[in-house]
Amino acid sequence: MALTGKLTKKLVENLGAGRHGDGGGLYLVVDPSGARRWIVRVVVKGQRNIKGAPLRTDFGLGGADVVTLNQARERALEYRRMAKQGLNPRFNASCEIPSFEELAGQVHIERMPTWKNAKHGAQWINTLRDYAFPKIGRMPVDCIGQPEVLMCLSPIWTDKHETARRLAQRIKIVLDVAKSRGFRSGENPVTAIHDAQVLPKVKAKPKHHKAMQWQDVPAFYADLKTRNAMAAKALMFTCLTGSRTGEVLGMQWGEVDFEARLWICPADRMKGGEMHRVPMTDEMLAIIEPLRATQSKYVFEGQKRHKPLSNMAMLMLLRRMQIEGVTVHGFRSTFRDWAGEVATAPREVAEMSLAHKVGNDAERAYARSDLLEKRRALMERWSMFVTGSSGEVLHFERQ
Repeated sequence: MALTGKLTKKLVENLGAGRHGDGGGLYLVVDPSGARRWIVRVVVKGQRNIKGAPLRTDFGLGGADVVTLNQARERALEYRRMAKQGLNPRFNASCEIPSFEELAGQVHIERMPTWKNAKHGAQWINTLRDYAFPKIGRMPVDCIGQPEVLMCLSPIWTDKHETARRLAQRIKIVLDVAKSRGFRSGENPVTAIHDAQVLPKVKAKPKHHKAMQWQDVPAFYADLKTRNAMAAKALMFTCLTGSRTGEVLGMQWGEVDFEARLWICPADRMKGGEMHRVPMTDEMLAIIEPLRATQSKYVFEGQKRHKPLSNMAMLMLLRRMQIEGVTVHGFRSTFRDWAGEVATAPREVAEMSLAHKVGNDAERAYARSDLLEKRRALMERWSMFVTGSSGEVLHFERQ
């Protein structure tokens, strides 16, 4: 049953300066400046003021710009019930309700140790800062329902669907934490919106990194070998290893075991969160061994001492070479196509070479080997193909 009173939504928005009663001790206070706020006046049972009269006290319930009329009535009723039981709301209310932005900031700080990296943690709070805080940041977390969540999601649901999906997930986490701390009750509005299918279904478009045809790689690689730039060395190494850009650029000398001919990329730098061993071929070693003379912390040092190359360096090199429609990440796809079409490598060997997880959790629990020697043989053959040693070179015109 809905709570009712003398005020209406229109009156709340238009009444002039003064104190306007709704009934049951609830008042809308309009300041001369136009600011509007709610207060509730209660008499606490059994308590007296210093003059011996019944203890009558006013409590603020929040600004009318963030607390709706119905929310103010519900909170006023809660305060009256407490006062009737002889409880002073000032001391017995569970706690002051934080704003969404305040609680989101706390959640972000508390979860910092769990982020995969600093960039991921920054993205988490930045999404809320850009799309949620301007709409609901100042609202108490117990006042946020489906309409408020939709205000954040609807404008970007279609055009920036992946961002909106992550935003919804992060709002849900903040509101779940609010409930666990006693600031909210009832169903999470994000869950309710999802279950009711309030927002339209958006078919996610698969994001593909444009890749070079494997037939064109040997001549392209030969072109790279004529260039002395550090970006060229990094791109050659990336092409040979099938590794991700960040894994190559962040590579440090301590990760390389020259005797075992292995590059061991630690778990904290891998997308999958697991350590990855890359078998090193003669060509890979020939690229990096001369770089040891730089005595840098990083294998592929950038313009600043002991700092890696920019993550745009290799892409900019491709552009200078006028290689259009190809991304650095796309060389992983190029290697995978070659491994399947030319080398006819077993799927698990090719996928593990790219540090992809193969099979479900149960299958991976039994398959503990990373198939290093089989992958070493595959990478040796790939190096031979890329460098033209295998005789499988097709024509590639330098533009």
